Amino acid sequence: MFDKIRALLHTPAEAGSEAPADELHLAEAALMFHVIAADGMVRQTEIARMREVLCERYGLSEAEFGKLLASARDAEREAVDLYRFTSLLNKHYDRDQRIAVIERLWEMAFADGEMHEFEDNVVWRASQLLNVEAPDRIAMKQKVRERVHAADEESGE
Repeated sequence: MFDKIRALLHTPAEAGSEAPADELHLAEAALMFHVIAADGMVRQTEIARMREVLCERYGLSEAEFGKLLASARDAEREAVDLYRFTSLLNKHYDRDQRIAVIERLWEMAFADGEMHEFEDNVVWRASQLLNVEAPDRIAMKQKVRERVHAADEESGE
């Protein structure tokens, strides 16, 4: 797994080539981890939401998620910026897929019930690097905010 992280961080995929799915999953998971760590505290509720989103999206088992989470933590810790992750996603995802990534990053920003300004900033920077325009970024933020608010009302919080 560490060889895959090193490959992701040090040898970018050729434009137009097929990236293995696990590299794309790792890139997205590292961005997610960066969002939840942006405020200086990684909470269990954030990890739980990350697990839900990634397991649902990619059909991961608990063991697979655990490995992906560990790799994402390591990759995020070693990265000097978001470009390594976003450039890989840019090369292999179309516009709608990149907008969906931003939606999932907003899920992370709202995961603990409060969005910190640093989390907002990370999603904003990732959006720019993923060539997701401001209206789409804002629409995804509003969509997730409304979904979280509705879920909170249902649960009585």
